[in-house]
Amino acid sequence: MLRNTDHSWGLVSILFHWTMAALFLGQFWLGWYMQGVRNLLDRYSLVQCHKSVGFMILGLAFLRILWAVTSRRPKLPDDMPPGERTMARGSHLVLYLALLLIPLTGWAVVSTSPLPISSWFFGLFVIPSLPLGISIHAEHLWSSLHAFLAYAAIFLVGVHVLAALRHHFKNRDGVLGRMLWPK
Repeated sequence: MLRNTDHSWGLVSILFHWTMAALFLGQFWLGWYMQGVRNLLDRYSLVQCHKSVGFMILGLAFLRILWAVTSRRPKLPDDMPPGERTMARGSHLVLYLALLLIPLTGWAVVSTSPLPISSWFFGLFVIPSLPLGISIHAEHLWSSLHAFLAYAAIFLVGVHVLAALRHHFKNRDGVLGRMLWPK
């Protein structure tokens, strides 16, 4: 079953979900790790990898959002309180926005940097810079925003995971199970 139904996520949505989750968590770890690397060649390689994965996340995020707006969503459990329904929908919207804004702010960082270092997509081709003014102040601003959004998103991912575990172990309502395999 590729498409979503009223009661289950389809295989495409499930693959988008888990692929983006793995990429985002790996990207967060890589971004944090590379800050401590002192060897310039190693750091350059890690930064290029981080940028490549960021561009991949940005492209997949657009595809995922397109899929989400053209597909039905499974219904939430009938006994879910209205406030919890609103929080679930709102947190998903914020996570989708994060999947766009974090890579875009990263792109803005490299686009405003005074260092003329190209952004290679996995060594295959150069991604052009955004048409932004180059300055150390702009780079610092975008870098701070990029980091803030990444840490805020990782916090929200943690809340998302805890909510899924609550649905599975406390509520026993099948919400987590339907994101594991289509039914």
